[in-house]
Amino acid sequence: MAKKDYEQTTEELITPIIEKHHFELVDVEWVKEGSNWYLRVYIDKEGGITVDDCEVINREFGDVLDEKDYISENYIFEVSSPGLDRPLKKEKDYARSLGKAVEIRLYRPIDKKKEFVGTLEGYDKNTVTIALEDGGQMTFEKTAIALIRLAFFY
Repeated sequence: MAKKDYEQTTEELITPIIEKHHFELVDVEWVKEGSNWYLRVYIDKEGGITVDDCEVINREFGDVLDEKDYISENYIFEVSSPGLDRPLKKEKDYARSLGKAVEIRLYRPIDKKKEFVGTLEGYDKNTVTIALEDGGQMTFEKTAIALIRLAFFY
């Protein structure tokens, strides 16, 4: 199975557990750091996630991982809060962030600049539009964006 398969299967299997506890699934990632593989699940709820919340999901989904055994590599399973500086990845992330300040980092510079900060004005399948502090507006192709997240210093 490939990275996308692990992440998709995990998302499908863990969503009912997360919803049962009235949490939101923010992201699932399969990453290699050093010599270790990690399966990370990020959850959230109104008011924020506690260590106890992470422990409940970890314990319940750990049983599912043992039963389904769909990951062939050795790995470490983690459940975590996404943190305040989490990237916007999914439709619901963009929708929740409309009207808020965002920081955008690009893969390649535009006019010798790779970082932009502004208010998220709009988005669609392919683009993100922000209002700049000077009253201007910029639209970026999502494929050009290395990172987009909420900005707290704007």
